[in-house]
Amino acid sequence: MIELFLSAFITLFVVIDPPGCAPIYAGLTTDASPAQRRAMAIKACVIAGAILLVFALFGDQLLGALHIELDSFRVAGGIMLFLIALDMVFEKRTQRREDRAEKIRETPEIEDVSVFPMAMPMLAGPGAIASVMLLTGSAPGLEGTLVVLAALLAVLVLTLLALWAASPLMKLVGAQVEAVITRLLGVLLAALAAQYVFDGVKGTFF
Repeated sequence: MIELFLSAFITLFVVIDPPGCAPIYAGLTTDASPAQRRAMAIKACVIAGAILLVFALFGDQLLGALHIELDSFRVAGGIMLFLIALDMVFEKRTQRREDRAEKIRETPEIEDVSVFPMAMPMLAGPGAIASVMLLTGSAPGLEGTLVVLAALLAVLVLTLLALWAASPLMKLVGAQVEAVITRLLGVLLAALAAQYVFDGVKGTFF
């Protein structure tokens, strides 16, 4: 179960990407007070957690209703995660997030960024939803599902801490170090995505 926890934790950490979300959140909340920043960070993580929990617990039923085999979802999810990994390595994902944040900043009537774009799609995006469904679908029984949910909770707690510390953290780390971390996480995610695809192909044909 320790191996399952570590695998789930690494996968969700890389996909949700707290270090990558922190500078975007800092930019979106420059005009907010510290109390408002903390409140919006909590709200974003709670909403994202609720969305991912629904897909974690009822993802299998959803796939069954659509007559989709888990192995097929593994292949599709692996390909999706691999594309996200490529974006991370070449910094396209960061650029898209910054563009989305800039659009929000240009709309002054939108003050609360906790729901959009933070909770959805930055934290609970397609990659995170696919990952949590793959992990719970592959987990052995109720105990395995609880381990995956524990890993999800740990990642969301770290995400919350990263959002709280976003402004001082970016001053301490700097943009170059953050870019290096993002690229390294992208390479790791690419390997995990390839493993999902291999498992799905093996389960389908062998």
